[in-house]
Amino acid sequence: MGETVNTRIMKSTRAGALAVAAAILLAACGGGSSSSSAGSGSGSGGGTATVDLVSSPGTLDPGLAYTAQSQDADWLVYTGLLTYAHANGTAGSQVIPGLATGMPVITNGGKTYTLTLRSGLKYSNGKPVQVGDFAYAIERDIKLNWGGVSFLTTTIAGAADYQSGKASSISGIVSDPSTNQITINLISDYGPFDNVLAFTAAGLVPTGTPMTDQISNPPVGVGPYMFENVVSNSSFELVRTPGFASFHLPGVPLGHVDVSVSTESNPLIAAENVLQNKVDAFDPSSPIPATLLSSIKSTASSRFETIPTPWTFYFWMNTTIAPFDNKNARIAVSEAVDRTALERLSSGFLSPGCNFIPPGVVGHQDGNCVNQTNGPDVAKAKALVASSGLTGAPVTVWGFNTSPRSAYVQYYASVLNSIGFNASVKLTAPAIYGSTIGDAATKAQTGDGDWLQDFPNPVDFYIPLSAASINPTHNINYSYVDDPVIEKATAALDQVPTSQLTTVAQQWASLDTYVNTQAYEFVYGYAQLSKFLSNRIDFATAIFSPIYLNDYSSWQLTS
Repeated sequence: MGETVNTRIMKSTRAGALAVAAAILLAACGGGSSSSSAGSGSGSGGGTATVDLVSSPGTLDPGLAYTAQSQDADWLVYTGLLTYAHANGTAGSQVIPGLATGMPVITNGGKTYTLTLRSGLKYSNGKPVQVGDFAYAIERDIKLNWGGVSFLTTTIAGAADYQSGKASSISGIVSDPSTNQITINLISDYGPFDNVLAFTAAGLVPTGTPMTDQISNPPVGVGPYMFENVVSNSSFELVRTPGFASFHLPGVPLGHVDVSVSTESNPLIAAENVLQNKVDAFDPSSPIPATLLSSIKSTASSRFETIPTPWTFYFWMNTTIAPFDNKNARIAVSEAVDRTALERLSSGFLSPGCNFIPPGVVGHQDGNCVNQTNGPDVAKAKALVASSGLTGAPVTVWGFNTSPRSAYVQYYASVLNSIGFNASVKLTAPAIYGSTIGDAATKAQTGDGDWLQDFPNPVDFYIPLSAASINPTHNINYSYVDDPVIEKATAALDQVPTSQLTTVAQQWASLDTYVNTQAYEFVYGYAQLSKFLSNRIDFATAIFSPIYLNDYSSWQLTS
């Protein structure tokens, strides 16, 4: 059927942003709940909760925001035509209507999406929402070069022409003020497009909002919360939006408390503040320091939990240069590395696993590690290296200079040495890691990698295994995988609508098994993030979203 969207997408990932940092059942109190009787946007309860973020969210402007810390807040300020359910676990991966009256009507062989904007909506400043504001928001994302911009320019007809300046608007988006109908025409059918519409960047902002980063004064939006007192890279407040309850958005909660967010770059201090109930929440994107874990588990176990998160960690191997252009060399690695050793180094914040598609995403399979049927086998790995004539081959292992990732790389290098390679370690700051190893001139052989979902669809997890992701600079396919089997499978699977994903779960699982047999990467596990709150927050009702982590709108104060 020709080239498909998945094989064309190249982007800066939220996982990359989180590397610098470390980056839903419907809620009971929806827009039509009894809490709206108060006559304001506030839900029941009241008060202010406090949060320490270990990493600054950067800009909160939805046209640029692409870190976990920024999007977790933007989710509650910039409701899109579609959004995600407010629930724990896989239920929180469900796309639901937001500002649209219902889910899109999909026609034209999957290439046309039609939605109707709800009537009577207003921004937090009282300005009426116009049907054309959606197109303007998408145009603004493109002009600002939002981190996930290729999800727009490679899917929506005319978006690439708008990006290049060949067109003054996006031809594929048609707005009808007489019916409040929005029609979006795609270049080709793309199954996860409803996930694209649920990005916070697709949340509506008023037409005429400056097409520059509003870092100190984020645009107004339509949501249960609005921003106040924003101090760039330092602090901000989420305040409940007056009048939001009158919109009666099913599944979009009103919120119970305001939230004051500050940056505390020292994770030990940030965690201690929550342990001592000085601050109400720890940044879940940052690992809790191992030195404090025992105290937390012994004295605050009722308000601490580790939660599996769709975030895959792996060692990549460059298949185009020695020694890992040799398949036996790659298989040797996959036979020798002990995933439980890496789990220990993570202080429990890593769940061992071997498949690229993580738990909670359709297509994930437990076990079936292919090359470790009976656990690590160093002797077998050493024999494979020797038989390939690679004993003593020099290998540079790239990684982050921050804990615990630096420890993972040191361990990995020690395993490579134990099976016959001559390995050394090269550590860089997270801020430059991706651009360094993503430059073909670096000729990086192997190193540490990770992939946090942009959206809960297996299509997203195969972007770093796509041939189209290979670039001379800013490459995100670190193993330089160009496999016809993968290309053919994803070309078909990425056309499957999100609502029908379960029908192709086995096909995705089979593809993961095939990738394991080729040993392009060595997947070693999945993230376990921390839900760690003070005793002021009702822990049982506090939602931890698989997309946006701490769901501030679910928080209720106990005192």
